[in-house]
Amino acid sequence: MHRNFKFLNSIASISENSFKAIADISEFIEVPAETHVVKLGEIPAKLYMLVDGSIRCYISTESGKEFNKTFYFPVSFVGSLTALLRQNPSQFVFETLSDSKMYAVDYKKLMELCRTNEDLKEFYTRILELLYSKYEARLVDQISLDATQRYKKLLKQQPNINQLVSQYHIASYLGITPVQLSRIRKKNGLI
Repeated sequence: MHRNFKFLNSIASISENSFKAIADISEFIEVPAETHVVKLGEIPAKLYMLVDGSIRCYISTESGKEFNKTFYFPVSFVGSLTALLRQNPSQFVFETLSDSKMYAVDYKKLMELCRTNEDLKEFYTRILELLYSKYEARLVDQISLDATQRYKKLLKQQPNINQLVSQYHIASYLGITPVQLSRIRKKNGLI
């Protein structure tokens, strides 16, 4: 059994025919580090399933300051969901932090399949639920936890994050400066 079939079935039960239908509208791609898979202002057409590497999602101010919203690690679904749903320009940039491997799924064709295939409709709904739950948890953390607590929680969720993502990007994700992150790491014996 294909490992991606097993992974997709861990989210929602889909048949082999449904898996083949997704495979038929997907393309396996290898993307070098520091590549924008979704650009600011671009109307995206693809949803990605990251199987190797890492990606960050960030927003950039007019002055060029970047704020990291999310990091993605295998296996994750990646895409500018609001831009895909509404066919609007993306407000976010999705950039590979390392050489990455992923499947690019044609979003319009996926939606067509979801209209006629109950397996895929349920699968898509489960993905949306998972993404929303993750977003909601992040929002609660930003409001209710201090920077040290947020950093410790991030380390618990992704123990090797310091090897995968620069301290600069981690600090931005936490909403602090790199100097503040360095102090937190030193104070807590995490250096």
